[in-house]
Amino acid sequence: MTLVVEAAREWIGTPYVHQTSRKGAGTDCLGLLRGVWRETIGAEPETVPAYSMDWSEPQGEERLWRAALRHLTPKPRENAAPGDILLFRMREGAVAKHIGIQAKVGAGASFIHAYSGHGVIESALGASWERRIVARFALPLEIE
Repeated sequence: MTLVVEAAREWIGTPYVHQTSRKGAGTDCLGLLRGVWRETIGAEPETVPAYSMDWSEPQGEERLWRAALRHLTPKPRENAAPGDILLFRMREGAVAKHIGIQAKVGAGASFIHAYSGHGVIESALGASWERRIVARFALPLEIE
């Protein structure tokens, strides 16, 4: 298990609260990534501006994807590893607006994410989630 997965699993059970990033108190999917970043790397690389739950969907802006490209290391989608950051498009033609952290690969693949109505959970990375992945990234860690 990687340092990133260990850190993410410590957030399981945290309630879903939009625009927050506080382990045990509340977080959304971006807040989970921000918290894991703080725990594994250090200070966050930029201040996150306020964002709506639609993530600029009406304008068609890929704000989350652009931010990921500024701070994360892109990987081929087929090169899965525990600790990868997954970017999801929740429906075809929509902007990418959900983030998860790959926990397991291969048979029994799973990911950790903050999901509205559920909080931070570890979910099976089955076909319905797999087909929504639009990008895969690694955190810029010096050691893993």
